[in-house]
Amino acid sequence: MPKHTLTFTALDGIGEIMPGQLIGEIIIDAIAGNALSLDDNHVVVLCQKIVSKAENRYVELATVRASPRAKELAVQCAKDPRLVELVLRESSAVLRCVKDVLIVRHRLGFIVANAGIDQSNIPDAAARALLLPHDPDDSAAAIRTMLAQRLGVRVGVIISDSFGRPWRMGVCGTAIGCAGLNPLIDLRGKSDRFGRALRVTQVAVADEIAASATLIMGEADEGRPIVLVSGVSEEYFSEDGSATQLLRPAAQDLFL
Repeated sequence: MPKHTLTFTALDGIGEIMPGQLIGEIIIDAIAGNALSLDDNHVVVLCQKIVSKAENRYVELATVRASPRAKELAVQCAKDPRLVELVLRESSAVLRCVKDVLIVRHRLGFIVANAGIDQSNIPDAAARALLLPHDPDDSAAAIRTMLAQRLGVRVGVIISDSFGRPWRMGVCGTAIGCAGLNPLIDLRGKSDRFGRALRVTQVAVADEIAASATLIMGEADEGRPIVLVSGVSEEYFSEDGSATQLLRPAAQDLFL
């Protein structure tokens, strides 16, 4: 992998995102407001939450009727049955359900707690919840297209969310949407420093960028949901990249 310096810059001055706002416009305004520029081979990392808010992925809990299955699981995990119902609607399988923990296979293929549904950092959180974007890869592609049309730049876009990981404590930034970037670099067949051929090494570039960006985004009240990344090697960019390439097929999943 080439040697280079990466720079991560969180953009300040971004207010509460409202349904219907265009994330591309918000990025353009924030870059100008921070006296920066968006250039070819930059990567823009976006917190999932602002994309979901712009796409109005809110659900009012008063409109949710819990099914018998949701009520059963809610007792096991000690969660609001209405939230559990939303989790079931967004999932293809329930993998683990114990007190305070509900892990599912999201309809998009992610293995994630609560189907990524969240009530943190949203207005009126007691009355509603926020779902993941309907299709994060499509969302990233649309944002990238808008930036290209408005600014004439070739950039990558990553939508990041915080996921837990098997056998590890804490959450970590993870790419759930990607456009313009090859998210998975295959090093199989290349040699290590001693000439030994690598047999299994694939590098999750989009996840590594997302995790690094999350460090300066923060997880609480920082209010910095957009990070501009410069210095990413040109070889990592691709017109065909998507976060779905990072999903391990269920048949290869040793943790299930």
